[in-house]
Amino acid sequence: MANLKEIRDRISSVKNTRKITEAMRLVAAAKVRRAQEQVLRSRPFADRLARVLESLQSRIGFADVDVPLLTDRPLECITLLVVTGDRGLCGGYNANIIKRTEQRHAELMGQGFKVDLVLIGRKAITYFQNRADTYSVRATFTGLEQVPNAEEAGAIANEILAEFLSGSCDRVEMIFTKFLNLVCSQPVIQTLLPLDPQGIATPEDEIFRLTTREGRLVVEPGTEANPEPNLPSDIIFEQSPEQLLDALLPLYVQNQLLRSLQEAAASELASRMTAMNNASDNAKALAKTLTLDYNKARQAAITQEILEVVGGSSAMV
Repeated sequence: MANLKEIRDRISSVKNTRKITEAMRLVAAAKVRRAQEQVLRSRPFADRLARVLESLQSRIGFADVDVPLLTDRPLECITLLVVTGDRGLCGGYNANIIKRTEQRHAELMGQGFKVDLVLIGRKAITYFQNRADTYSVRATFTGLEQVPNAEEAGAIANEILAEFLSGSCDRVEMIFTKFLNLVCSQPVIQTLLPLDPQGIATPEDEIFRLTTREGRLVVEPGTEANPEPNLPSDIIFEQSPEQLLDALLPLYVQNQLLRSLQEAAASELASRMTAMNNASDNAKALAKTLTLDYNKARQAAITQEILEVVGGSSAMV
């Protein structure tokens, strides 16, 4: 009977666990829908800002403009901006980002570059700080909203821009999870600064749709066309090209960072929803198997008791 009690307790524990995982799945499903809506709402502003910069390029040209964010300088130090979550229970979401970061870090170190890390999320911070002898951590950020907002993206962008403009790093790459759909996402690398690939980008590098090449803004192959219209040709700019770009380019970088953070958040929520759905299915299957084992053990115990009663009666006769 002790065995029956153990099985009964385990069935109860599995069912309680299933209730928890099912609740987490429902919460993640609601939040991932909100994250998708947030990404969609941010696209018009990003497209319009990109169109403004493209129109400026066609009107005034950037070849002779001295803007640090467009300056192609020798590469010595590269910063990797790594985005993970603060919590687990989301399948391989965090592990995949950490693995991709290790691979990219090894690639760049093998090419002779100095590599620093800027970490977002407790999972990445804990992992890489525990390996401080191998990885140099420049800054960390935690406690972001479930769906990152412009204020949080601005704080991170300011840190990145300050390091880049001060010359502490010559290139910034962001490693995050690109949201494809509710059941599929993949770690990607996106070049944040400067706005030029500089020839060392990986084949899957998610370079900005709007980037510079030989002093001119171009749209990278394979990207979607910008639906926003061009600026009217009769617009007169009172500010100098340097002033316009110094104001618009940091805003553009911040907006692209925000979109990447939002995609990463949507990917984390989708991964958590999938993981909790799988956990609920596994708990259901395990409860069914344990119930069968319980019934078999109970039947065996009843049969044993009947045999003992029959055996005792035969001995008395």
